[in-house]
Amino acid sequence: MTTLPAHHTRSELTLRLRSAGCVFAEEEAELLLAEAASPQELERMAQQRIAGFPLEQVLGWAGFRGLRIAVDPGVFVPRRRTEYLVELGARFARPGYAVVDLCCGTGAVGAALAAEVPGIELHAADIDPAPVRCARRNVEAAGGRVHEGDLYSALPRSLRGRVDLLLVNAPYVPTTDIATMPQEARLHEPLVALDGGSDGLAVQRRTVAEAPLWLAPGGRLLIETSVRQAPRTAALFDTAGLCSEVFRSEDLDATVVLGFRPESTPKGHD
Repeated sequence: MTTLPAHHTRSELTLRLRSAGCVFAEEEAELLLAEAASPQELERMAQQRIAGFPLEQVLGWAGFRGLRIAVDPGVFVPRRRTEYLVELGARFARPGYAVVDLCCGTGAVGAALAAEVPGIELHAADIDPAPVRCARRNVEAAGGRVHEGDLYSALPRSLRGRVDLLLVNAPYVPTTDIATMPQEARLHEPLVALDGGSDGLAVQRRTVAEAPLWLAPGGRLLIETSVRQAPRTAALFDTAGLCSEVFRSEDLDATVVLGFRPESTPKGHD
C-alpha cells in the first residue's frame, strides 16, 4: 500500500486511478477502500484496476438490480443495460413458471429475476466452465440450478416443451467489432461471451431456431440485442414461428426482442 499517511490514502488512490484512465476514479477508490481487508489487499486490488482489469472482477462482485452478484476473474461482467432484460422478464414471470437463463455468465439475470418473482423454477446454463462455477454461487443461492453445455444441450430433457420464460443474453458483437471494444472487455472477458460471429447473430440464430421446441405453448423468449440489430433479430423470431416485438429503454440504452410462442405452433416447429 501507499506509504502516505492514512488520511491521504483516499485522495492518493483516486489520483492513481484517474491517472490510469478510470473515469469514475473517486467512486472506484471508495469501493476499493471499502472492500479491502488490509493495506496489502488494497494495494493488490489497486494495481489490478490500474492494469486494466474490470472493477467488478477486482472487487469480486457487481451491482445488478439491487443485488451483489459474484464475479470471478475472467468471467463476463453483467452490464447495467441487461437489467432491462430482467425488468421485462418480471412483467411476464409468475410463481411456478419454468424459467431459463441461457448463456447465463454469472447468472445475474436468473438470480435477479428469482429475487423479484419468488417461486419460479429457475435453470441457468452456459458453455464455459468458469462462468458455470461462478453462476452456481449466484443462482443456487436463489434456489435455482446451473447446467454446463452448449445452449439447449445443457438443459434437462424434462424442460423440453415446458419453458414459460427463456431469457437470453447471447454474445451479439460482430467479430470485426471486437477490436473496438474497451480493453478491459477484450483482454479480461472470455471471447466466447463477446463474439457473435460475422454478423453478430450466430448464437442468436441457433437460440431462436430451437426455442419453439423448448417453450411451452404461450411461452416467451426474450433476447438482448443492439438497436441496430433488432430488426434482424426480430426476423429470426418470425422465421421460427414466434410472434415478435421489440422493446427499447433509452435510459439504459438497452434493446430486447420478445418472441411469443402461440398456443398452436405452426407446422414444422413442433
